[in-house]
Amino acid sequence: MGYVKTAMLMAAMTALFLGIGYLLGGSGGAVIAFVVAAGMNAWTWWNSDKAVLRMHNARPVGAQDPSGLSAMVRDLASNAGMPMPAVYVIDTPQPNAFATGRNPANAAVAVTTGLMRSLSREELSGVVAHELAHIRNHDTAIMTVTATFAGALSMLANFALFFGGRREGGLGILGTLAMMIVAPLAAALVQMAISRTREYAADKAGSEICGNPMWLASALARIQEGAARIDNDTAERNPATAHMFIINPLHAHRHDSLFSTHPATENRIAALRELAGQDAATPARREPPRTPEMRASNVPNTRGRSSSESGPSGPWG
Repeated sequence: MGYVKTAMLMAAMTALFLGIGYLLGGSGGAVIAFVVAAGMNAWTWWNSDKAVLRMHNARPVGAQDPSGLSAMVRDLASNAGMPMPAVYVIDTPQPNAFATGRNPANAAVAVTTGLMRSLSREELSGVVAHELAHIRNHDTAIMTVTATFAGALSMLANFALFFGGRREGGLGILGTLAMMIVAPLAAALVQMAISRTREYAADKAGSEICGNPMWLASALARIQEGAARIDNDTAERNPATAHMFIINPLHAHRHDSLFSTHPATENRIAALRELAGQDAATPARREPPRTPEMRASNVPNTRGRSSSESGPSGPWG
């Protein structure tokens, strides 16, 4: 059902874009709009991953990194039956993560240093598995295309000031102003709806990849708590990338509103508990707060388990 909804929303975005082009220049305007959209999407298809990683000052992690993050990603990618993506770390205290790339063969997973410090190995594996699900489901490509459409629609709406609509009738000043406001807003709503739909799908697929829905449920609760009180300055300067993160880094509203890029975290956790066969009213398993020394001993490691951590063995064990 999620894929059907996504396809319908993508079709709506395309129709809206071509419709605005038609209003501005008739059938010729629709053709020009299509060509512009195709060109913009072709460029972002090949370059968006590098641009986003550079925007967030992400640094690559080598295969032999001491934290064990690369080994964890490799093992989970094997579980998912997909190529191992490139692995990046972002130096920010806010716990968060995102995936990017045009396809599974050309993809990257980026996690923040705050995420690695605040989560257990099981929780971190749930987050990584969620991001791998996005890549395997081609969500990263879908969101790149929708973001490009949204930007192009805003550009087309601004063109209306100069062209004044079609010759055969025209939009008029009120119609032009209305289009400048409504078209970008409608595009943003569609983009956000697609993002929310894909998050639920990635939660479910990620749970299957890591093997335990409650690992991701616990991680989401921790990340939401951290993101609500810790700023991500780079994300604040680049709000167009907010939909890529596992939890909105911009302190979004708690409800699944039209203007939210992510589903409410409480709803996602409830869905994961249902998937795990637990009652939604039962609190997610949370580990006790850890001192910096305990956090240092709990650095993700696919080679074995730390003496200070207990629980079911992860896919790296």
